[in-house]
Amino acid sequence: MTPRATSGRAAAADRLARADRSRTFPPLPARSGARGLFAESWWGSAWLDALETTALDSARLARGRTYARDGHVDTINVTPGRIVATVRGSRPRPYSAEIRLRTLTDQEWDGLLDAIAADPDRLTALLAKTLPPALADSEVRLLPGPGDLVPRCSCPDHGRPCKHAAALCFQVARLLDADPFVLLLMRGRGERELLDALSLRNTALTARESRETREPRNQAPTDGRTAAFHREPGPGGAPPAARSANGSPTVTGDAPGEQPAAAEASSRGIPARAALADRPRPPLPPPLPVPPQPGRPPALPDGDGLPFDPATLEFLAADAAARAHACVSAAAPGPGAGRTTLRSPFPDLPAWEDAIRLTATAHPTAGLTATTRALYRDLAAATGRTPTDVARAVAAWRQGGPEGLALLDTPWNPPAGDFDRARSALLAADLPSLRPRHNHLTDPDRGIQLRFGHDHRWYPYESEPGAEDWWPAGPADPDPVGALTTLVVR
Repeated sequence: MTPRATSGRAAAADRLARADRSRTFPPLPARSGARGLFAESWWGSAWLDALETTALDSARLARGRTYARDGHVDTINVTPGRIVATVRGSRPRPYSAEIRLRTLTDQEWDGLLDAIAADPDRLTALLAKTLPPALADSEVRLLPGPGDLVPRCSCPDHGRPCKHAAALCFQVARLLDADPFVLLLMRGRGERELLDALSLRNTALTARESRETREPRNQAPTDGRTAAFHREPGPGGAPPAARSANGSPTVTGDAPGEQPAAAEASSRGIPARAALADRPRPPLPPPLPVPPQPGRPPALPDGDGLPFDPATLEFLAADAAARAHACVSAAAPGPGAGRTTLRSPFPDLPAWEDAIRLTATAHPTAGLTATTRALYRDLAAATGRTPTDVARAVAAWRQGGPEGLALLDTPWNPPAGDFDRARSALLAADLPSLRPRHNHLTDPDRGIQLRFGHDHRWYPYESEPGAEDWWPAGPADPDPVGALTTLVVR
């Protein structure tokens, strides 16, 4: 059992290290009206200086600056030696821009960490989100110089850099303004990893200084005045009481209960659990208000050789956001409401029903556009059905959700009651007489039909007269007269 636990701790540490070496930043807000310096810190300006000395075309830099100022750069991901983001240009799909930077070697990191540990002011400045000039100008060069930034982009422009990569560089300067640890991450180490390494160095330095301080005190006495305090073993091997120069005994601290022994016991401290047991904890902040609408994920760039379709990933991300929004909205307590047991607004569905749900909710008001036709074809091929079956099922889901889809293919026999009274209500409203069969009321000559659901609502259907090719034809209605009127007036 012990090797398994050890391997589990090692795997957990490895996951934490990987997470520490990757930081993702949401899109920075646009800077409308800003025409001054783009970077506010001296190290952010040094980053842009490296960009400008690398650029071969100042016009592309100006366009990139405008893109960054107008908020065209989406989420930014920073890992050792690599910065990636999608940048929206003039085309519908954004481009994938990338900046590469050399990481430091282990020897360079050792020198940098020793320089920080040797001067506590440098660590204090870093923790205050400031890059000390003395640290940047040390033997290990942190800030990039001319030619150190290597831009790449998926756009057809072969400029170095193109306006999309330049826009990313300008936004990275804003990230560096806020947190110089981003620069250290680009060079190869995460913030938590660096602070842990500095803590170990500081502990070792403190222990070494403590040993150097104690060594002179422990040296043997060399003159007559201190020899009186040097004790020789007495009879039986027990050390006699030390005597001062005038012969009077002195306190040695060897006997139980004497003051030095008590001081030694008190230096052991108490367990951390006991020290923190009665520590007051502030209350949790109130939850944020639920937004009125779920957010939309950013558009992903096209790419060659990807193991997934960017449009499909966008589609699934939008559905996940909608489901999360619905769950949070359902869980939000009303005024004065207590804690209640909640059910998910999205019950588990079979694969076919969930695929139809996804397709129907992707573009709730969209017709048969080229995009939806391609989606129907892909879904039909994956499920062994025809695109017509998929389109009909999508219409049924939009009409009534899971119940609408169930009524599409599965008739049932309703009990006596509302279904039987519906024919009388239709005749009283001077509407066409419909022939009952199972839960259907049909007029095949007119091509109209009502289907009665388990939820006691009426679902209108229509078909070409005599074709028996029924399609959902409007919203469900608890009143059969209202549902049939929708069909008659079409």
